[in-house]
Amino acid sequence: MTPTEDRLLPIDALRGFAVLGIVLLNIIGFAMPEAAYINPAAWGGTGPADIGAWFLAFVLFDGKMRGLFSLLFGASMLLIIERAELAGRDGRRVHIIRAAWLFLFGMLHFVLLWWGDILMAYALVSLIAWLFVGKEPAALLKWAFGAFLLHFLFVGGVMASAYAYRHAISLPSATPDMIEGYRAMVDSFGAPGNPEIAREVALYRSGFGAIVTASLAALPGQFGTLVYFLLDTLGFMLLGMAMLKGGFLTGRWPIDQYRAVARRCFLVGLPPATGLAIWVVASGYDPLVAFGTAFAWSFPFRIPLTVGYAALFMALILAAPRHPLVRRIAAAGRMAFTNYLGTSLVMCAVFYGWGLGLYGHVGRAQAYLFVLVMWALMLLWSEPWLMRFRYGPLEWVWRSLARGSLQPMRLNRT
Repeated sequence: MTPTEDRLLPIDALRGFAVLGIVLLNIIGFAMPEAAYINPAAWGGTGPADIGAWFLAFVLFDGKMRGLFSLLFGASMLLIIERAELAGRDGRRVHIIRAAWLFLFGMLHFVLLWWGDILMAYALVSLIAWLFVGKEPAALLKWAFGAFLLHFLFVGGVMASAYAYRHAISLPSATPDMIEGYRAMVDSFGAPGNPEIAREVALYRSGFGAIVTASLAALPGQFGTLVYFLLDTLGFMLLGMAMLKGGFLTGRWPIDQYRAVARRCFLVGLPPATGLAIWVVASGYDPLVAFGTAFAWSFPFRIPLTVGYAALFMALILAAPRHPLVRRIAAAGRMAFTNYLGTSLVMCAVFYGWGLGLYGHVGRAQAYLFVLVMWALMLLWSEPWLMRFRYGPLEWVWRSLARGSLQPMRLNRT
């Protein structure tokens, strides 16, 4: 290993933990209708094992791994810009070109593979995050928490409107059109038994052509997804930039300090997240409660939990930087782009109708067995690949496209 690689090991390994964690969340979207993300009663089983799986995933991982991924994206973006400028290139131009290609990759991912793409949102939000690269860590933190506050005000406002709507239809003056509109809104929130669930099941059990056609038709609707993710993602990207500049992500803090940060963050975030999950169950999986919890009320607690995971993983990495498992996780992180898109390819081939056709046939608890298989694949293949090549396959494609020429791929061994 070179000194440069030593310096980057914490970030690579942290990114590896993040890309492994993303599989935990995305598996539900691969295996069953979107409503299963929002409401455990909508799909995936309501037995003790399935509800237990939802409960743990919601409290421990939901949104936190995406937050960690966003945080690291911001840090990596800053590193790439700084390195480009140190090499005499225009950092702004380098970033814009990379973001443009990333957006195209994301569009192809959405249309050809999976509806849950985050790359398009990352590409566009990163163009805003670029405006902050020259800020000091304290200023970046202020802007990050400003973005978080605006996001929470937005989603909280949406939920306040939804509750006001529910109150309005309970009044004697409610019209049939108002009642029907409320039902349509609740269906859009992932209510169990809503017609969209049956349509999704039929679509994703069908062939490749039908799925691609539906994805193309849905592509303009991604603008709404971007609006939802904009401030959330921007906040985490700016937080990642601040944590990089402050030495948190490069392993310059004492291990005990990382452990202390993790402990405090989990003490702040886990109790209310647990309380929210209990609320959903106690409500009988009321659609408004379940949606509000996933969409809005859990957000403030995702922030400390995301930072807590970053600190916990950093402590683990620094405690045993040369452990074989840490090395394999770091390799998976160096190939996060390939592993992220590769997961979509493998899982769509397993669950969609053009593959093995398991979509909707696997319960929630069972779905996590596929996560273990995907983790094993990532950890088994990433390190051997990087012993022979400089980059992961898609990292090499992205880099070559961004630079306008084929980049050297094979490692030179003497």
